[in-house]
Amino acid sequence: MSIDHQGHTYEFEPQYGLPERLPSDEHVVWQGSPQVWALATSAFHIRKMMLYFAALVMACAWPALESGAGAMAVLQGIKWIAPLTAIGLLSVGALAWFTAKTTVYTVTNKRVVMRLGIVLTVTFNLPLKQIHAADVCIRAGGSGDIHLALKGSDRIAWVHLWPSVRAWRITRPEPTLRAIADVDRVSSKLRAAWTAETGLQANTRAQDPSEHRVVHLQGSLT
Repeated sequence: MSIDHQGHTYEFEPQYGLPERLPSDEHVVWQGSPQVWALATSAFHIRKMMLYFAALVMACAWPALESGAGAMAVLQGIKWIAPLTAIGLLSVGALAWFTAKTTVYTVTNKRVVMRLGIVLTVTFNLPLKQIHAADVCIRAGGSGDIHLALKGSDRIAWVHLWPSVRAWRITRPEPTLRAIADVDRVSSKLRAAWTAETGLQANTRAQDPSEHRVVHLQGSLT
C-alpha cells in the first residue's frame, strides 16, 4: 500500500484543497469541509464542556442562593469561575472554527484527499483501491462522519490525522471525513466512485436504524 503525504502552504495550492492539479483522467466527485458546530460537538465535545462549566458555576453560586443572599453575593461567588468558563468555551469554539476552515476533504474518481492543519498544513492522498471499508456515522440533522479503513501495513499516525480520525482506533488509525453535511449523499458518491475505480460491487449494510446509526459500505468494501 502507498499513502502519499505532502506538506504545503494551502494559500499557494494550484487547485483548492489539492497539492497539485488533477491529471486529465481524474476529476473531483465531491469536496467539502467540516461543519463548525458539528465538529465542535463531536470532536471537541463542547456540549459536555458546557454542562461541566455550568455545574461549576452552580456549585460556586449555590451557597449564596441557598442562604437567600442578593444578586451581588451570587456574582461575588462566581467572579472567578465565570470568566474562566467564557475563556474555555470560546477557546474550544475558536479551535473548532479554525480547524473546520482549514480542513478540506476531496473525493475524486481515484482517491480521497485530506488537507489538514491550522499552522502546519499537510495533505494525505488515499487511493480508492487501498480503501478496505467505509463506515458512515449519521447524526441528527444529516451530518456525520465517514471512517475509512485502509488495506496493507502502512499507517498514518493517529496524532497527525486528529481530529479527522476515528476515535479510539490508535493502533490502526482510520482517516475520517469528519462532521460533514448531508453525509448520506456524500457516502453514496464515495461508494459510486469506489465501485467504478475498483470494478467491485459495493454492498450496503445498515446497523441500528436510529438517529445515530452506522452504515457499512460493502460491509468491508472487498
